[in-house]
Amino acid sequence: MDKAAAWLKQTLAYAFENEQLLRQALTHRSAPGQPNNERLEFLGDAVLQLVVSELVFEETQNASEGQLSRLRSTLVKDTTLAEVAADLGIGEHLILGTGEKKSGGHRRSSILADALEAIFGAVYIDAGFAGAREIIKTAYGERLHELSETADLRDPKSRLQEYLQGRKMALPDYAMKNISGKAHKQSFEVSCTIPELDAVTTGKGSTRRDAEQEAATAMLARIGHE
Repeated sequence: MDKAAAWLKQTLAYAFENEQLLRQALTHRSAPGQPNNERLEFLGDAVLQLVVSELVFEETQNASEGQLSRLRSTLVKDTTLAEVAADLGIGEHLILGTGEKKSGGHRRSSILADALEAIFGAVYIDAGFAGAREIIKTAYGERLHELSETADLRDPKSRLQEYLQGRKMALPDYAMKNISGKAHKQSFEVSCTIPELDAVTTGKGSTRRDAEQEAATAMLARIGHE
């Protein structure tokens, strides 16, 4: 754990009082014989939602409730978490079972996202809410400022609908493709289809609505409107 502890101190300016919490946060359920990070991930998810809600509220003084919800959703969705985790280099320090190691689990988005949330949960236990808030703020860095400064606060589904209506085209069709994951944290996969353009995209999210928004974002990018 010395290497992982040094990494955490360098990248997120945090040192655990109880390093066993760090070990558990980095331990995937595939690793035999030691506590895994699923419980810490559950706690970290809740802490993250609250902290990001507070930070987004502070960063966007004129945003409506709906706009705040969309900004928060963008920051806490699994794809963003995985990007943050990869940028921080968490994958190098994960404790995985043999099968996950061989299949490249240290690069798998879901494992990276879960480990990051587990670290947030571990810090919450180790240092309370203030400590967790600080490490989350550090982890996200400029993403918080860039999002509030550059994001179009209309949600992607609305932007896509306006784009199609402006061209007198039929609205997109959203269809559920798959539901997976643990009961407390399911993952939804939804397709977005525009028959007139012969275009189909997919999106994933922790709710159907989030998955639809991600599919709409992908469609906007595909048709060159993002």
